[in-house]
Amino acid sequence: MKYNAWTLTLIGAGLVSLPAVAHAEESTNAVLTALTSTTISGYVDASAHWNPGTGNVNLPVYTPNGVSGGSKADGFNLDVVALTLNKPPGEGDWGAGYNATLLFGPDAVGYNNSPGTSKSDFSLKDAYVELRAPVGNGLDFKLGTFTEILGYEVYETGSNPNYTRSYGYEIEPTALTGMLLTYQFSPLITAQAGIADTWSAGIDARSNPPKAESFKTYLGGVTLTAPDSFGFLAGSTLSGGVINGYDAVTTGAIKTSFYAGGTFKTPIKSLSVGLAYDYCALGNNTTTDPATGDLVPHSSGYQNAGAAYLVWQATEKLSFNTRAEYFSQSDYLAGSGMPPRAFALTETIQYSLWKNVISRLEVRWDHSLNGSDAYGGTASNPAPTQQSAFLVAANLIYKF
Repeated sequence: MKYNAWTLTLIGAGLVSLPAVAHAEESTNAVLTALTSTTISGYVDASAHWNPGTGNVNLPVYTPNGVSGGSKADGFNLDVVALTLNKPPGEGDWGAGYNATLLFGPDAVGYNNSPGTSKSDFSLKDAYVELRAPVGNGLDFKLGTFTEILGYEVYETGSNPNYTRSYGYEIEPTALTGMLLTYQFSPLITAQAGIADTWSAGIDARSNPPKAESFKTYLGGVTLTAPDSFGFLAGSTLSGGVINGYDAVTTGAIKTSFYAGGTFKTPIKSLSVGLAYDYCALGNNTTTDPATGDLVPHSSGYQNAGAAYLVWQATEKLSFNTRAEYFSQSDYLAGSGMPPRAFALTETIQYSLWKNVISRLEVRWDHSLNGSDAYGGTASNPAPTQQSAFLVAANLIYKF
């Protein structure tokens, strides 16, 4: 084994032994080998909002953590900073890896905090151990906290057609803690199944109130990809799934989420169409009477959202992304912050001017369809005063 001059001097002085040096070098090499296979990536997301009109108390829910858009109204914002450490399992039959995404900033608040805990501007996302077993084509499974499997949109703004989130995104769960299995039957069919602690977010959260070990959340989904033989539809995707389990927030509630949607190519190469449908059913549950503290039976309810997306890649750098959506719910479910019925139209212009930067200008219009005021109001007079809400937003994301 070859040693440097300083190591040889220490050996000659009797201060270290050959076995100790050899063991230290072996340990260092093992650490370096592990680090070289780990990638570091992330992004910085910032925005500016202008909400025409007065009264920013009751604004639509724009953010990925279920917080009203009023928290960012009429000002400049740091949305979130994300840092991801990732080591994929590799190509071996018994591959092993991990992923850990750290979120910092306002959009991290409440994303994956357990109910009842203080919420900070730090959160973990997709923090799991990933393993591969030589079953058929290879069975991958994750253990830890991971993004739920439903939906057209995701947490990461830059991976969505639009800057603001849809109503469908807002009624889906965000993150689950448990185990997720993924199996690819072929390049055209991928299936997922798993079990988690609760339907709602919260690392290591439990059902409310805590139930027996069988009171878990179960999930499953499948994604289909159109083959080359489908002509212009080749590469289009269609997916669907369901998540059913106990909520960690609403007492004694079972929530069931259904999703179906996909992205479809068109005969026009630069034009693609997306469709998404979300349905969330809340079973019979109980609420706490604020006057007596007693549990009071509460009836079931639902939330329903559909959206259509149109993405036109006008040039290599310029795209126009349109989203039209409809939302309805049977009543004001806990924490929804949304009107009984609403329509929203969003237009986003995206242009890649700087390297590694996503730059967007977005205009959004939300309108209450039940004939009553749903938006506006002030801190001193929080009652809604308007049937419509408008947003003009600029968004910059640097990805590294």
